[in-house]
Amino acid sequence: MESGFLNIGFSSYISVSKIIGIVSPDSAPIRRMIRLAKEQGRLVDATFGRRTRAAILTEGGFIVLSAVLPDTLVSRLEEEEEEEERTEPITEQEAELEEESGEDV
Repeated sequence: MESGFLNIGFSSYISVSKIIGIVSPDSAPIRRMIRLAKEQGRLVDATFGRRTRAAILTEGGFIVLSAVLPDTLVSRLEEEEEEEERTEPITEQEAELEEESGEDV
């Protein structure tokens, strides 16, 4: 999960390595954080006019707004992580077993 990008909707992506948290914007403290970030020029609105459903907190102090639910974003992250695990290079031992059996490991 350290590299790559996360699709946050409408062909917009964010670097996975910069994400600190993904939260719902419904609570008063998060709404206050969003307002302050906007005042300070640290808000990125990627909702394309849709309802804000997730606020993504980043390392640099920026907040990125998304129209995609936090649960959906997290499941996309988990899918990406699982795919990375499946595409990891196989070990030498696994390659030998694959050659012997003629099947994929």
